[in-house]
Amino acid sequence: MRRLILPILAGVVAVIGLALAMATPPDAFQGDFARIFHVHVPASWIAFLAFFVTALGSVAWMLTRRAFWDRLAAASAEVGVLFTAAALLTGSLWGKPVWGRFWDWGDARLASTALMFFVYLGYLALRRATIDPVARARRASIIGMVAVIQVPLVYFSVNLWRSLHQTQTIRPDGASMGPEMLGAFLVNLLAFNLVYLALLTSRIRLGRAQEEAAASSVPAGSAITAPRLDPI
Repeated sequence: MRRLILPILAGVVAVIGLALAMATPPDAFQGDFARIFHVHVPASWIAFLAFFVTALGSVAWMLTRRAFWDRLAAASAEVGVLFTAAALLTGSLWGKPVWGRFWDWGDARLASTALMFFVYLGYLALRRATIDPVARARRASIIGMVAVIQVPLVYFSVNLWRSLHQTQTIRPDGASMGPEMLGAFLVNLLAFNLVYLALLTSRIRLGRAQEEAAASSVPAGSAITAPRLDPI
């Protein structure tokens, strides 16, 4: 029952966040399309957070060689890829009515986010292709520590290269949005963080169960013995 508390809480907060997002007034320039902001930006934030956790787990595995840290890194990467895909999809849906196109490779934020998405898909593919658990953890940890360099590059890409994307909406000097929109955004950001934690913990438990099942399984053919040839 305790395992259901976090998913239920995440669902409740998500419903509240959705209701608040729909209740905010339309944007003066983008109209109702601006409401995608409440999904697109939190999804992007969770992708960044997830890949930082993957890097943290990778460093911790290198230092301790504990299987938990490898499970954490792998689980967070899977969830991060999911939220990166959500960010790319919602960004494309938002871009069509506002920019007049779904995609533009000339936009630094779009291109760098897509590159990050494919790099972490490669990370997951490497894990599936490596059978030995120690070799898998070692190789994945190296990629997990190196690939995280993309996260700040993606985040600051709108400052380094000006293109279709606007600069950060929320900055240390304040937020360029009204109080109603900001309040709805913060609730949705909390909801996405709770969803991330719920998915992460579930995936870690599943990973541990898979490792225990693999360790206790009997290799195919191990029960077959050589026939006894009794003398006539």
